[in-house]
Amino acid sequence: MARYTGPKCRLCRREGVKLYLKGERCEGVKCPVTRQRSLPGQHGAKRRRRPSDYSLQLREKQKVKRIYGILERQFRKYIEEAKAAKGEAGLVLLQKLELRLDNVVYRLGLGKSRSHARQLIRQGQFTVNGRKVDIPSFELSAGDKVGFAKKTLEIRKNLIIPDWLSWNKKSNTGTVKKVPERERIEQDIDESVIMEYYSR
Repeated sequence: MARYTGPKCRLCRREGVKLYLKGERCEGVKCPVTRQRSLPGQHGAKRRRRPSDYSLQLREKQKVKRIYGILERQFRKYIEEAKAAKGEAGLVLLQKLELRLDNVVYRLGLGKSRSHARQLIRQGQFTVNGRKVDIPSFELSAGDKVGFAKKTLEIRKNLIIPDWLSWNKKSNTGTVKKVPERERIEQDIDESVIMEYYSR
């Protein structure tokens, strides 16, 4: 399985926003995005000219890929599926990304970050509707239930679970109540710019 193994804080600095790739570190004072305003690299501190439309589209696309931990080939498949589906392609794309198992595990507070959630899923820690699933990109749908396969994990404290998900403390299971609407997807993403990039 191909994956990015380089420094994660560098990705946040390149995009200029917090992507929450390192869990609790991103919320503390040690986050490099808040401490270092310049871009990473030798020439990051130099003054940059005004970005072109293509540059803005590329940065938005890269930001989404890095948030959800997806590489280019898999992201293109999501784009093609979104274009083929009914409805607005940009919204369908974001819904597909939000309904990935690794993202749902992260949103439920069972993983410190999406990469941590992927690691736990690969270890076979979770079930979907009672069956063990070890594929992080497994796409959930409304009504699916996510539970523990092996042992009880710690849930992140002070976590606000999105309203399209629910958590049952007695059975230790999370439920996808519905497909998230655009207003409920909290990420600062301009999906129309991404679709323009792939419509060239």
